[in-house]
Amino acid sequence: MDEVLPLSKLSLYGFQHVLAFYAGAVLVPIILGNSLGLSAQELVYLINADLVTAGIATIIQAWGFWRIGARLPLVQGATFTAVSPMIAIGQGAGGGTAGLLVVYGAVITGGIATYLFAPFVGRLAAYFPPIVTGTLLTVIGIVLIPLALQDVGGGPDLVGESGYGDPAHVAYAAGTLGLILLVTRFGGPFLRSIAVLIGLMGGTAVAWLLGDVSLGAVEEADWLGISTPFHYGVPEFSVFPMLAMVVVMMITMVETTGDVYAMGEITGRKVDGETVGRALRADGLATVLGGVFNSFPYVAFAENIGLVRISRVTSRFVVVAAGVFMILLGLIPKAGAVVASVPHPVLGGAAVAMFGMVATVGIQILSKVDLREERNALILAVSLGAAMLPATVEPLFERMPTEVRAVLGSGITLGSLTAVLLNLFFHSFGDKRAREDIDWDGLADADADADSGSPAGGAAGRRDDAEDWNAWAPRAAGQGVPAARPGDGYADNDGYGGGYGDGGHGGGYRAAGYTGNGGHGRPAATPGTGADGAGPARDAGYGQDAGYGRDTGYGQDTGYGRDTGYGRDTGHGHGADPDGWNGGR
Repeated sequence: MDEVLPLSKLSLYGFQHVLAFYAGAVLVPIILGNSLGLSAQELVYLINADLVTAGIATIIQAWGFWRIGARLPLVQGATFTAVSPMIAIGQGAGGGTAGLLVVYGAVITGGIATYLFAPFVGRLAAYFPPIVTGTLLTVIGIVLIPLALQDVGGGPDLVGESGYGDPAHVAYAAGTLGLILLVTRFGGPFLRSIAVLIGLMGGTAVAWLLGDVSLGAVEEADWLGISTPFHYGVPEFSVFPMLAMVVVMMITMVETTGDVYAMGEITGRKVDGETVGRALRADGLATVLGGVFNSFPYVAFAENIGLVRISRVTSRFVVVAAGVFMILLGLIPKAGAVVASVPHPVLGGAAVAMFGMVATVGIQILSKVDLREERNALILAVSLGAAMLPATVEPLFERMPTEVRAVLGSGITLGSLTAVLLNLFFHSFGDKRAREDIDWDGLADADADADSGSPAGGAAGRRDDAEDWNAWAPRAAGQGVPAARPGDGYADNDGYGGGYGDGGHGGGYRAAGYTGNGGHGRPAATPGTGADGAGPARDAGYGQDAGYGRDTGYGQDTGYGRDTGYGRDTGHGHGADPDGWNGGR
């Protein structure tokens, strides 16, 4: 991830990110500008300002300096969560440029609040376990896929018009997606890494040859456009708009946290509270810059998270190069007009794969979660249902106050907050034991060994009544060893196990007190050798057959051994006891 690629690859991969990012990036200023009644010239200026600021924000996030920026390949763009509140704020202030001034005052305030709150949110990383981050990413992907499908039909501007859903639009989208899949299937490593770029360029070329790409905007655009601070005047700071934007930014902080964890999962980089805090500081700083340079609040763009997953190009300096391209596009309107000429159906075909990949990353994280545990299953189920409400029943929250709609009007926001709150309800305020991870792969292997008669089965351990073992004794601080270690006891790190270990009783109390190699007993891979250096040996005392050995006392068959007591078949062993335990884990 810290590799600086040759300039040619940096440019190519960076431009691929820009194409994937561009449609979503310009959509926010277009929607806001049209809603506030801005002129065409003012709208172009708004788009250019957004591109420049997004480029600066991306460089800050990916490159990083001091304690600002996650130093992950995250592309920053204007958040859709803030669109509805900004429209309400601007229209409430009279619309036009006067409304923009109130919007920018609220944006600056929201950015400052995000920067100040970042360290506190970073410390809450423990409350974003895999069930929360996996649900959040799955929600983001599922909610955004309909936006991609909207482009497949011709774009949001055509919704409700006769041209929406034209078979030609669907064909362009299908052709673009098909080309991406073909390159991924048959191309070499380099071609696979730019499959999305090839699909976008190929789809645009075919549409141009068939006369469905207009380059008139390129001729009309200026060669140079510079965004100056406070272009529309000094921002106005009104109390209620500022409070509404602070609420919006608190919500986007949850989204950013999920994006950071998703990128950590994709790149293999460990994400902790400090990483999350740096990412949120970058969001706050970029949002303040957005208010100063006539732009918007900024968060990581989900399209580009999916692109990193598809291309497997994880260098953060590729994203830095993309930021440079964005700045150039904002300063050279003609170049921006060329990129903007990519047809919506072509973008939609590529976005289906990229948004779907975001959901896939969420599912990949959820694969680490025990969804057989009903509380985890309910967190996922209810969060998915909440996320679909705004997208499927749009009028549901129309009568709510603006501040409430800022929370409830976005499926991503509503689903994410639901996951966070339900996790707190079930696992933090309730029974904390349910938060422990379960090694289901290890349990499955042990069950298979037990079914085949392998001695490894005794190490797995599961309750007869199907309750999860970890709810009784957390694996990280419980009793026993992994399933692949025959005759061991309760859990991975601590507990009564198979013989005497490092400093005491057996391969059981592995981390604290009674561990697995020295002392009286045998190492995991050397049955019956007794002590590592000193002490009773194989046949006497604490050895293989007598006393605490294989057959008697703490040995294989009696007492804490294989068949009786805490051993393999009886008591807490592989058989059953009055409490219903079915394995000597």
